[in-house]
Amino acid sequence: MTPERLAIEMGLDIPDFDVMGYYGADYGTMKPYHRVGNLLFLSGHVAQVGVEITHKGRLGADLTTEQGYQAARQTGLNVLGGIRQAVGSLDKVTGIVRTLNFVVCTPEYEDVHKVSSGLSDLFVEVFGRERGLGGRATIGVMALAGGVCFETWATIEVAD
Repeated sequence: MTPERLAIEMGLDIPDFDVMGYYGADYGTMKPYHRVGNLLFLSGHVAQVGVEITHKGRLGADLTTEQGYQAARQTGLNVLGGIRQAVGSLDKVTGIVRTLNFVVCTPEYEDVHKVSSGLSDLFVEVFGRERGLGGRATIGVMALAGGVCFETWATIEVAD
């Protein structure tokens, strides 16, 4: 089954940035993506639906690991929307190369990797393990724009 078909059958609510615009422009001067050959570099994506941030706060104080996981999963839906905006279809993804993830947390919070799994697990569900599981790094940080608790940068390999 293709990733596009699977996303439909899973009932995923993937945003259409061609219609609504990429929300990242609200955070400053940037473009949503840049492509070099078969590599697609996406600008930052966060846990946001339209103009609403879905998960504000700090892991280890305001939010649980499960809430952070859900924030990362919502971010993943936005990444899927970013892929569609850039190349037209999830079916063109040949592999998730890597993600760099940022988790707003207290200095004592050590489960940042569990939060990022919300993103990685979604990619595996949509693209399968071989294409959907890429390299990943997760960093605990003090703050992100707008109070969001999770942000990712993604590099994706795509077909012509």
